[in-house]
Amino acid sequence: MLAAMNDDQLLRYSRHILLDDIGVEGQTRLLRSHALVIGAGGLGSPVALYLGTAGVGRITLVDDDTVDLTNLQRQIAHKLSRVGQPKAESARQTILAINPDVQVLPVSRRADAAWLDTAVRDADVVLDCSDNFVTRQAVNAACVRHAKPLVSGAAIGFDGQVSVYDRRQPDAPCYACIFPPEATFEEARCATMGVFAPLVGIIGTVQAAEALKLLTGVGRSLAGRLQMLDARAMEWTEIQMQRQPACPVCGAGSA
Repeated sequence: MLAAMNDDQLLRYSRHILLDDIGVEGQTRLLRSHALVIGAGGLGSPVALYLGTAGVGRITLVDDDTVDLTNLQRQIAHKLSRVGQPKAESARQTILAINPDVQVLPVSRRADAAWLDTAVRDADVVLDCSDNFVTRQAVNAACVRHAKPLVSGAAIGFDGQVSVYDRRQPDAPCYACIFPPEATFEEARCATMGVFAPLVGIIGTVQAAEALKLLTGVGRSLAGRLQMLDARAMEWTEIQMQRQPACPVCGAGSA
């Protein structure tokens, strides 16, 4: 039996409750949900803020970095007075200033495989807002192991991409089906390549939307579809993705 919302919550979340697809039951699901957000930077900022304002009851934020002046061009969860502070803690303060009812756990460490194995098991949805291939693969492996839906985003320059990898759907691929762990990718970083400030907001907002849909059971997720954005032309391209039977992470022969 879902616990009833109090009067303040009914007012705060009234615009969700007015949506037939969400209503009181869907909003209550959000309040009882736990989201794990990997990264509190450009993508993690809008993700964390929208999950917090939408009423996701528990949010775990993990990031081993501190706020830098160069981050403030795009990482909207942080502000000038917090330069030098851990990003996870800074984002927590911003969320709670808007919605003090949610529980936000800041974790100032790298999301390695051992930590992820425990953290992912306890989450209802995982959002990968990291900026490196090794972390993305580790997050994906943990999500496959524990059958948790993964909302993955990336952004660099004027180009972004977003998808959902949900192994609860038998035919849906995992991240490693599309980006094999053994493949060699040249890491593109904001410090050397630059990034268009609103791009991370666009991609991160889509990630938040997909997570909220997964938690409430609304609509159709991006599982099996990779959406890519060229922000120069503001054009979206969608690619259909298939599960790879020989995938070393989710394939038939994987451990």
